[in-house]
Amino acid sequence: MSYDELLVEAEHSGLVVKEKPFKFYDGRIKGKNIAIRQDIPTLKKKTCILAEEIGHYYTNTMDILDQGQVMNRKLERAGRLWAYNKLIGLSGIIQGYRARCKNRCELAECLGVTEEFLQDALNCYKEKYGIMTEIDGYVIMFEPSLAVIEKM
Repeated sequence: MSYDELLVEAEHSGLVVKEKPFKFYDGRIKGKNIAIRQDIPTLKKKTCILAEEIGHYYTNTMDILDQGQVMNRKLERAGRLWAYNKLIGLSGIIQGYRARCKNRCELAECLGVTEEFLQDALNCYKEKYGIMTEIDGYVIMFEPSLAVIEKM
């Protein structure tokens, strides 16, 4: 999903997205207003940040800046998981397999996300599913390294 597609989704949800000259944040949400740092270097990174902020809108309504609180960390993770599922998901990993992506760099490029975002998503999926999971006739292995096996 592209940045522009996310902007359309945000608009359909009644969200207002503006770019701001932040120094300490890449993105913030307050109510139905999302602010994205205007000088983010790549569109891929900007897409990942916008997806996370939209994810926070759908998964919580609280101020979670204080990550010293356990509940805030859980809510942060929920917003990120929403973004991972929106931009990658298990189906995206399979899409990369079908596109013959040979490594994580190629997979990130195929999915239009940063390598860091992809790695964070894979770590999250490994925590959620364990070392492997099955979906739609495929086995996705997260250990010892990412692999997709088509079941016969």
